[in-house]
Amino acid sequence: MKKVISMVVLAAALATGFTGCSSSQQTSSSTENKSEKPSIGCAIYKFDDTFMTGVRNAISEAAKDKANVEIVDSQNSQTTQNDKVDLFITKKVKSLEINPVDRTAAGVIIDKAQKANIPVVFFNREPLPEDMKKWDKVYYVGAKAEQSGTMQGELIAKYWKAHPEADKNKDGVIQYVMLKGEPGHQDAELRTKYSIKAVEDAGLKTQKLAEDTAMWDRVKGQEKMAAFLASNGDKIEAVFANNDDMALGAIEALKAGGYFKGDKYVPVVGVDATAPGLQAIGDGTMLGTVLNDAKNQGIATFKVSEVLAKGQTPSKENIGYDITDGKYIWINYKPITKDNMNDAK
Repeated sequence: MKKVISMVVLAAALATGFTGCSSSQQTSSSTENKSEKPSIGCAIYKFDDTFMTGVRNAISEAAKDKANVEIVDSQNSQTTQNDKVDLFITKKVKSLEINPVDRTAAGVIIDKAQKANIPVVFFNREPLPEDMKKWDKVYYVGAKAEQSGTMQGELIAKYWKAHPEADKNKDGVIQYVMLKGEPGHQDAELRTKYSIKAVEDAGLKTQKLAEDTAMWDRVKGQEKMAAFLASNGDKIEAVFANNDDMALGAIEALKAGGYFKGDKYVPVVGVDATAPGLQAIGDGTMLGTVLNDAKNQGIATFKVSEVLAKGQTPSKENIGYDITDGKYIWINYKPITKDNMNDAK
């Protein structure tokens, strides 16, 4: 009887041992599978920006089955974004993707990330050159704003030369208004400067009737354009907007002023080639825009951060994009009109 009991106990012990071993293997396997997908923290300057929504969606799509990317809304507050970064560092993410609220605050984020040895990829809003040089694990993905401004100016110059009726007062000068993004923002300043420079480089004269900031916002763009119309009326011969949202706001104000009916027209140009912007081009209310490639900015941002999260050094071979000066990944702009809308779609 004792022998039978001993055998039962032995069998139970062996079964428990095997079960424990199996459980251990499963746990180990599960941990390994989880570790294969690095954790990445991503902070967007604000979620309700049309263009940044496109970039955010591209990052999420690119990260599928490759990494666990947590994307948070900084609500257009640098203080909030700094808190989000602190939380990511506490969570020990493997890399950071930051669309800064204030480009001049990037240095603080870099200092925190370097102390925790977490690589950083800034995107869409370029940090100051001196901040980019702080650490060899800092990268930037974006587009050169002067290129987009130049393309805007070329769109207006081409239209002006093809349509003599655009010169309403027949003085040979383009009387224009400018809707700018936030004051001091690099993209706003460069797009404003280079759009007018391109017009003048095309041999045309310009006169600024009005300029104001609409903070990249459609509603503010409409309000500012309504004010421009109130003070300048039919003197306005061209409308430049630093992005599509402000251009669309301007178009709403122009519609309220009787434009886009009959032969009452004024050319409006934006930047980003957002879906609503493309619709306006199709409707004939927006002359053109400039494709700010949200999809490729998002994909490139993710690929760089993924490579860094794995402890590797980004290169053309492992991210698929050229790297300039060892730190910058530039995504080219492209002018979009009714003739090539499919390129943007």
